[in-house]
Amino acid sequence: MGYKEVELRDYEYILSIAEDDKERVFFREEINEDYSHDELGGIKKMPDIVIQAISADEVSKVMKYAYENSIPVTPRGSGTGLVGAAVPLKGGIVIDLSRMNKILELDEENLTLTLEPGVLLMDIGKYVEEFDLFYPPDPGEKSATIGGNISTNAGGMRAVKYGVTRDYVRGLEAVLPNGDVVNLGGKVVKNSSGYALKDLIVGSEGTLGIVTKAILRLLPLPKKALSLLIPFESLERAIDTVPKIIKSKSIPTAIEFMQREAILAAEEFLGKSFPDKSSDAYLLLTFDGNSTEEIEKNYENVANICLEAGALDVLISDTEERQESIWSARGCFLEAIKALTTEMDEVDVVVPRNQIGKFVTFTHELERTANIRIKSFGHAGDGNLHIYILRDDLDEEVWQSKLKEVMQIMYDKAKELEGQVSGEHGIGFAKKGYLKESLPSECIGIMQGIKLAFDPKNILNPGKVCE
Repeated sequence: MGYKEVELRDYEYILSIAEDDKERVFFREEINEDYSHDELGGIKKMPDIVIQAISADEVSKVMKYAYENSIPVTPRGSGTGLVGAAVPLKGGIVIDLSRMNKILELDEENLTLTLEPGVLLMDIGKYVEEFDLFYPPDPGEKSATIGGNISTNAGGMRAVKYGVTRDYVRGLEAVLPNGDVVNLGGKVVKNSSGYALKDLIVGSEGTLGIVTKAILRLLPLPKKALSLLIPFESLERAIDTVPKIIKSKSIPTAIEFMQREAILAAEEFLGKSFPDKSSDAYLLLTFDGNSTEEIEKNYENVANICLEAGALDVLISDTEERQESIWSARGCFLEAIKALTTEMDEVDVVVPRNQIGKFVTFTHELERTANIRIKSFGHAGDGNLHIYILRDDLDEEVWQSKLKEVMQIMYDKAKELEGQVSGEHGIGFAKKGYLKESLPSECIGIMQGIKLAFDPKNILNPGKVCE
């Protein structure tokens, strides 16, 4: 479908929607280069118009105008995505929702938080903790907006025990491609009323509708938490222990795996020392609960399982300072690895938990055979791996060809192990080809049919996910 060429009068109309506030609406040369890309960086395209929206009404009016005039629109939050989902591939309008950042209501009786999409993940945790409440999803990028987390169904480290973003979205207000505003779900705990449209919007990466309000489910805040850092002589041995931990009745909040190289990079990046770096591989576990006895019972059980499975030691972090030193290192692995090289790209495959060891061993072999540096860390407890391919000093042509080759090999391996293309970052533009290869054509056809039903003119975030 052809799109309208954006003109000055389109900008003037969008400006009028924003009540002529030139601080919030930008045209062509005035647009900051940041709007041309997200954290992936490799895919860039400048939009023609950017509006920093401040209400659902503005989003609705922009979409209505765009729909009537066939102008493509890309919604955007903090731009921290890693698959090019917020890149305006067809130009047109970018709606930046980061100014819509108000917390609207905390309902302590229904345990829900109603808020706008631009609220940052880090601010949600701080806000609800003051009321002794807890928002469990914990993706690594704390400066992401909740709208972006909802759009990608972000996961994070606590998924083992608590699940992912979708499990905590009770209701959504969304603007459809034609400008209509719909409310999906609500504060109800159960809902069997027709198709799960709310759950379709969650994880749709801004291709079906634009989230302008969300009602999140909260839990009572666990009163105590404790971390275990468990060194093993090899990564294989560490990861082979995970199914035994999961099978025990003592489910940790998080089970992460890491290797010495990532720890050393994090130490250098943070300028802080890590409690232990004598081993090649570690499991990092957290337990939370309401009493010291409850947590001790769980961690002692798991510590014994690990020692029986060949762990070299069990280091207990029971002070806030110790926990902070371990988790701040884990939290900056991505940035630390990025600092080690000139450019990198990532595979965030997810495989069944009992196949993690196989997959990570496979990446070590691939590093040797493909002669390119590959670093990994990830969520051992839920099978979601973050594997980074580093460019170092390769020239552009060699880098692109190696990257393509290595990624293809990894996605093929994930499919062989009955895994999926993305555990939490989404598909966006960068992973579209791999999604098509990994799913049956019938499933891709159904996805395309859903897109058509929501967006017959294909103006909302075109060129992403299943197109």
